[in-house]
Amino acid sequence: MDDRVQDRDWIVGNVVIQDPTGLHARPAVKLTKLAKSFASAVEISANRGTDWINAKSPNAVMKLKAAHGLPLHIRAAGEDARAAVDALVALVDRDFHD
Repeated sequence: MDDRVQDRDWIVGNVVIQDPTGLHARPAVKLTKLAKSFASAVEISANRGTDWINAKSPNAVMKLKAAHGLPLHIRAAGEDARAAVDALVALVDRDFHD
């Protein structure tokens, strides 16, 4: 990961995955599509202590294989970071429904 990204001030949010099948293809695409709508860098992690991944990469998000009931940690840095975190937490909290 680029050191300039690591040095940023991150806005962080946490939410539990409600979907019974976890973060599979359909919700992963919804999450990445929403993340891409923000200018900020957006990353997610399924477990504390694990690597953060780019939330704007559908492939990376699906490879996370985050299961039902698992906390999903979301962080963003940039001009619209708070809005990005709030929107992604809300999306996961409402079980990826529009």
